[in-house]
Amino acid sequence: METAHIIWLALVQGLTEFLPVSSSAHLILVPNLLGWPDQGLAFDVAVHLGTLIAVVAFFRHDIVKLFLAWIGSISGKGMSAEARLAWGVIVGTIPAGLVGLLFKDYIEVYLRSPLVIATTTIIFGLLLWFADKRAKLKRDELSLSWQDFLVIGGAQAIALIPGTSRSGITITAGLLLGLTREAAARYSFLLSIPIIVLSGLGVTGDLVKSPDPVDWNALLLGTVLAAISAFACIHFFLSWINRIGMLPFVIYRLLLGAFLFFVFLT
Repeated sequence: METAHIIWLALVQGLTEFLPVSSSAHLILVPNLLGWPDQGLAFDVAVHLGTLIAVVAFFRHDIVKLFLAWIGSISGKGMSAEARLAWGVIVGTIPAGLVGLLFKDYIEVYLRSPLVIATTTIIFGLLLWFADKRAKLKRDELSLSWQDFLVIGGAQAIALIPGTSRSGITITAGLLLGLTREAAARYSFLLSIPIIVLSGLGVTGDLVKSPDPVDWNALLLGTVLAAISAFACIHFFLSWINRIGMLPFVIYRLLLGAFLFFVFLT
């Protein structure tokens, strides 16, 4: 891969993984629109590892607290709000994991086209706008119930369709359940950790079977850039989201979807 391609694709992954705009769609579209060669499975694994490092680093204190509470819940110390949230991250991952196992090949073959991405970008952008307008913004992530975890987890499963946006659809579901914007984003980001791990393991399995050579320098650069940009993205998104709301991302999605329809239908 050319160095410029590595830099741009790593930054695209890092900046879009946690924004409600769909990182998978951007990783498909950028090479497609610019005529670049496919970046390959190894690079996809590398940049996903970068975003995983970023979210774990950012929420390291929360993760330790939730993990200790989770350990306490299975050792007889009771179910605290933190323990329930830790279990909620596990429960919320199950729907996407099952759908991914059952329909991964179908999605890869039939749902990665620019027109599918354009359609989902617009539809789920409008749904995000609706949820943000109707949101009560009263609850935090520690108030989520078992039913809430399954609802948001089910929404995350829909995000396997490119263009939907994993963070976008889970934040949408959280807003519809009455969470504040920051709480919806925080749970969405915590929920991303196991799903990024599972996705990375799946792609790594495919990579092991691939005969293509591995450019380790490209992978290292992609991982580092994706991690740095993703960490910055999480920080600023959580800092600004209560002030700016979801409208800027909705507008971006509508413009992107319209642009894709124009490019691929004319």
